[in-house]
Amino acid sequence: MAKEHPTDHDPRRSIELLWGLHEPGKRGPKPRFSTEDVVEAAIAIADREGLAALSMRAVAQAVGVSPMSIYTYVRSKSELLALMVDRVAGELEDAPPGAGWRESLAFMARRRWSMGLERPWLMDAVHHRPPLGPNIIARMEAILRAMEPTGLSDLEKDLMVDVLRAYIEGALQDARDAREAEQRTGLTDAQWFELAEPALQQRLDPRSHAALIRLGEAWRTAPDIAQLADPTARFELGLEVVLDGIAAFIARRGGTP
Repeated sequence: MAKEHPTDHDPRRSIELLWGLHEPGKRGPKPRFSTEDVVEAAIAIADREGLAALSMRAVAQAVGVSPMSIYTYVRSKSELLALMVDRVAGELEDAPPGAGWRESLAFMARRRWSMGLERPWLMDAVHHRPPLGPNIIARMEAILRAMEPTGLSDLEKDLMVDVLRAYIEGALQDARDAREAEQRTGLTDAQWFELAEPALQQRLDPRSHAALIRLGEAWRTAPDIAQLADPTARFELGLEVVLDGIAAFIARRGGTP
């Protein structure tokens, strides 16, 4: 599905909403529900059915109010998405006190990976311009503080965090693509390759495709092929590579890797 853009149109309004959780006006009867109730109902729908099933009407029905009444709690679906993303960010844990920068980043990355697997709808809420709510700000502060002992400048720390974020989101997208391809075709990636590889090998020239031929042989004869194809195992290997790269960057800057 097309990605949603929860904060692009009016970031000032979004920040006011996220930090104030605007409640319905005080005139008239006291409302039966709060904005938090609406957000929780929306998250439940997204968890159960995905973001494609999320609509203001569906949320109103889940909460038990009329479709028009839901707009007294949040003005638009865009605002609702911003609240949802910040709300689930509050479920992420910070690294244990005293952990080094590498352990802290690995801990936070694994929590984000697990949440992305549990809640794939998060991938459909665009994060390039994240909702700047209190929970997301708290996570950003925690990860930057974890990197303070490295000796990097503030801008360099921010760049390293962005590199890690891009890796996590790319790995989550790849894992989701693999799941969807399996659902669509009935074949895992390993089964698909097993079917494709013999026909491809017949067309590869050993002189110009030697590296690809060796790679195909390595996959075919690997004793732990299931582990190599497991998304979490691949994520863990890639995470170590990214952290090694950050450590090398820190060392080049004269810091403490």
